[in-house]
Amino acid sequence: MERVTQLGYLGIGVSDVEAWERFATRTLGLQVHEPDADGTLFLKMDEYHHRFALQANGHDDIDYVGWEVADEHALKAIRGQLDAAGIEVTAGAADLAAQRRVVDLIAFDDPDGLRTEVFYGPLVNYDQPFASPRAISGFETGTQGLGHIVLVVEDVGQSIHFYRDVLGMRISDFVQTSRMAPAGSASPRMAFFHCNPRHHSVAFLAASIKPRLRHFMLQTQSLDDVGSTYTLCQDQGVPINRTMGRHTNDHMVSFYMASPSGFEVEYGWGARTVDDSTWQVQQHTTGSIWGHRAPTEQPVAAQG
Repeated sequence: MERVTQLGYLGIGVSDVEAWERFATRTLGLQVHEPDADGTLFLKMDEYHHRFALQANGHDDIDYVGWEVADEHALKAIRGQLDAAGIEVTAGAADLAAQRRVVDLIAFDDPDGLRTEVFYGPLVNYDQPFASPRAISGFETGTQGLGHIVLVVEDVGQSIHFYRDVLGMRISDFVQTSRMAPAGSASPRMAFFHCNPRHHSVAFLAASIKPRLRHFMLQTQSLDDVGSTYTLCQDQGVPINRTMGRHTNDHMVSFYMASPSGFEVEYGWGARTVDDSTWQVQQHTTGSIWGHRAPTEQPVAAQG
């Protein structure tokens, strides 16, 4: 079957665009690129025209997600798989494709109603290379896409079926731990999916809470970038929701900060990659090998 190849872009609705612009540039190190006529704020992190599109609609949540495929033939194949699964699909209009800066796309809702787009032919600006406002080495993107997202869903099983059997992604592993489950979670079991060598491009957590976007992750090219950003958050007063730590499944060294919209941003380095010829699905009962402590979690003093 045909499969999507990478997480291409995210559309996020926000309440405070100015706060997001400051956060994205001064803290995350993203580059503002060519704001649209309708006020959409585009954020750049590599040679793609943009990876994030922020709209001032007050949602403070993910509005849509764009998954890339290789070409027109792959897009038609994905359309056929969606049709076979009984998913209502809308062909991308020329004006929408122009707004997204892609050659063509299709749109539909995933099992939880998230607006999902599959596209090919992104606008790539090699003549306008990424220039971070901060002194960082840059981000791991390329064939691995912009990073990953973790989404809250009603039914993890439905998401597994759709993203594996319709969009062609593959399961990397499962994590089942009460520590990772937010209040109101129906199940602490999380499913992690990959569509390229990145360990996961999307993960799902069953819960009945908002926002549906639990966090998005940016992977830097240097551990120093993570450490300097951790210190910068402390200096700027950006809340750190989880301290530095290393995850059990992708081995990412990272920390979590609060965004201006309330959901989290994971900022990390050093994740392992997936080779489909040898990878075997795993399960884990802890989310982290070490660290990733909440500010309220204090170590217990040794006795004796």
